[in-house]
Amino acid sequence: MKRTQNAILLLLILFTFSCKKEIVKVTKSTPNKSTIKYAKGFDIIDDNGVKRLIIKTAYQNSKEVFEYEIRSKDSNKTVVSKNEVVEVPIRKIVVTSTTHIPMVELLNEETSIVGFPYSKYVSSEKTRVLIDEGKITEIGRENSLNTEILLDLQPELVVGYSVSAADNSLTTIKKAGINVIYNGDWLEETPLGKAEWIKFFGVLFDKEKQADSIFKVIETNYIDAKKLAEKSMKNPTILSGAIMSKDIWNLPAGASFVAQFLKDANLNYLWKNSEGKGSLSLSFESVFDKGKDADYWIAPGYFSSKEQLLKSNPLYAKFKSFNTDNIYTPSTKKGKTGGVIYYELGSTRPDLVLKDIIKITNPDLLPNYKLIFFEKMK
Repeated sequence: MKRTQNAILLLLILFTFSCKKEIVKVTKSTPNKSTIKYAKGFDIIDDNGVKRLIIKTAYQNSKEVFEYEIRSKDSNKTVVSKNEVVEVPIRKIVVTSTTHIPMVELLNEETSIVGFPYSKYVSSEKTRVLIDEGKITEIGRENSLNTEILLDLQPELVVGYSVSAADNSLTTIKKAGINVIYNGDWLEETPLGKAEWIKFFGVLFDKEKQADSIFKVIETNYIDAKKLAEKSMKNPTILSGAIMSKDIWNLPAGASFVAQFLKDANLNYLWKNSEGKGSLSLSFESVFDKGKDADYWIAPGYFSSKEQLLKSNPLYAKFKSFNTDNIYTPSTKKGKTGGVIYYELGSTRPDLVLKDIIKITNPDLLPNYKLIFFEKMK
């Protein structure tokens, strides 16, 4: 009897131990964690310890989603991935838009850039020095890259962009075995969404924490400026854009990122209720009827002087903001080779763009602030 009891006890112990072993083996799947808050065109996912960079909007009307597994160069991981693998940190990179330059610079990685198309438009002094010293090679134009020169550079990665379809030169480069990733920062619909693409570069240079920290400062500054603007009791009316061709006035649509700037500056943009996330194409007559008495005219196309405006169309002189000298443009502030600073840096620093607009329209709110991008049109 005692033997039977001992046997039963032994079986119970073995059963309990076995159950405990099974319980230890069971692990719950960790939910995918995203670090992206505002941007819609890309994501960074931590999928149970596997980091993935996902490009959701490579170019306009793109239906394809591109996924990349991010691995450290020091990793011994040899598991085959269903996605393309990008080893980081990247040491030799080609970027193709001036909007990429400030983000790379903020991460102190400008010396990693080995090639850039039509570098004349680069305004940043730090990167211009590298171009002038021949450390960054000219690789053609944005929409016509010189693939021969680019392949000779042997970059680890090309960060490209395309307007409406896969770029042929980038496809050639990819077939040659060089990683290509599309950057769609320009398609973002909010100012902070554009700026958040610094996290894209943070992953590539293995500087995620630094990128997160930089973006957090920009985000906080932007939100603080927005709250400051909300204190103003004034609500000046705003006109924007200009006629650029065929008597059609182009100006920001109501859901565009430019309209968002004006909204966050607590301004009454006269086309704030219009539909669309890009630009509106309107007749001169319709804009004149609605905007002739606007208090401010911000960003009048590519015009940089009132004289240019009048040469283009004498009727501009009938606008109130023209006669009260309340036209402000970003096109007059340029780098030493002619690149407009706003088009390069504005996407990365929306906090400064917002402060500029607040300073223009409610100067008492920022008494000691000096305009960075905009200037009164003369």
